[in-house]
Amino acid sequence: MAAVQPVSDATFEELVLKSNTPVLVDFWAGWCSPCKQVAPIVEELAGQYAGQVTFYSMDIDANGETPMNYGIMSIPTLLVFSGGQVVKTISGARPKKRLGKQIARTVRPQGRYGVKRTYTRGPGGAC
Repeated sequence: MAAVQPVSDATFEELVLKSNTPVLVDFWAGWCSPCKQVAPIVEELAGQYAGQVTFYSMDIDANGETPMNYGIMSIPTLLVFSGGQVVKTISGARPKKRLGKQIARTVRPQGRYGVKRTYTRGPGGAC
């Protein structure tokens, strides 16, 4: 089972922004009760998405620069990165099912059965 690894201001660029796979970063603090509720859910999801998404956590009390750069105003906040860019922001505690769906929509191709459909017209441009 994949585990959520810590990330710091010093390692953020290398581990998150330069990653070849989507990355979820959980911004939290030790004094935050909702953060303590979300942490085990994030751990479970890390196991579920092992090999597809890399999971990190950042203590905002120990790392102030990165949360400030991304405008983290409340915690818990989860940011999903792809290609070095934020593609999803999730603020506040969520049930596992809802959080899992939000992550799935972000990291899987859109369309029925995970296939993006393309349509072509027949000869003459009419359907």
